[in-house]
Amino acid sequence: MAEPIRITRAATLKTHPKDSELGFGTVFTDHVFVMDYREGKGWYDPRVEPYGPFGLDPAAAVLHYAQSVFDGLKAFRGRDGQVRLFRPQKHIERMNNSAKRMCIPPLDPELALRSLVALVGLDRDWVPSSRGHALYVRPTIIATEPFLGVRPAHAYLYFVILSPVGAYYPEGMNPVKILVVDQYVRAVEGGVGAAKTSGNYAASLYAAEEAKHQGYTQVLWLDGVHRRYLDEVGTMNIMVKIGDEVATPPLTGAILPGVTRDSVLTLLREWGLRVRERQVSIDEVWAASKQGTLREVWGTGTAAVISPVGELSHKGERIVINGGRIGELTQKLYDAIVAIQYGEASDTHGWLVTV
Repeated sequence: MAEPIRITRAATLKTHPKDSELGFGTVFTDHVFVMDYREGKGWYDPRVEPYGPFGLDPAAAVLHYAQSVFDGLKAFRGRDGQVRLFRPQKHIERMNNSAKRMCIPPLDPELALRSLVALVGLDRDWVPSSRGHALYVRPTIIATEPFLGVRPAHAYLYFVILSPVGAYYPEGMNPVKILVVDQYVRAVEGGVGAAKTSGNYAASLYAAEEAKHQGYTQVLWLDGVHRRYLDEVGTMNIMVKIGDEVATPPLTGAILPGVTRDSVLTLLREWGLRVRERQVSIDEVWAASKQGTLREVWGTGTAAVISPVGELSHKGERIVINGGRIGELTQKLYDAIVAIQYGEASDTHGWLVTV
């Protein structure tokens, strides 16, 4: 029999901001889901409690060796008032794959799904009503055992927090300026690039800050070996349309297997477009631009869904893509996925879970 989820409601509820005031990830709801793990006992005591600080030993393994994983998905309120999670099972699957890479005990998928549904259901009033806004869901696992030896911890904490959000980038759906970097790398094959673990993001900050100081929104990472092939753009997967082909880097272990990436590839193939998961060199992108065959470039990810790239800069040379405007296919993909997320289009793939 499934272990019941204990619920302790907050005595005092927070004031909800207006949708128009929402940025990304700065406001949090009234409750948090929490569950503990101890070696020999497994995951136990699933519960929802009032949002607040955790007590953590200064020697907790996560603080010293970054043994942690997280994921991110969204809940959407449709015009019909229903709240829907977008592809939660796929996010849980990815989180468990990340956990395996980081030597963290996996979650029971059914209990993990119940944790998301229970928490979002309790705080459903926090789901924004405006289109383009959503409730961001952040499940996380951290190593809590107080131990300074380098080995997998014997105790963990799984928790889920919620944050009502607006656009991820200040530009919104407008094309962004991206700096191609080859001095720094995001990940290499054989490393943890395919895991959604905190260290990957900490390692990306320096290059991203340098890019912002130069007037760019984010960086385009190249592969860690040759410094030549496209990797990811910021925290998103990257796609390019060259001629009549859409290409995106293959999942070789250095790239995060994005859920939005998978959704986009599914739609593109259903629409009959020519799609290839292959290596794309920065030289090929530059040559295509000069030849006039570089049609569109965009990023895919949960936070922004689809982010059009209007400009790339590499080694002092700049190219403008599609006149700096949103491409036709980029816009079509965004509209199609958002329509499914808000329940405005048929969910033919079973991607939605109603709360």
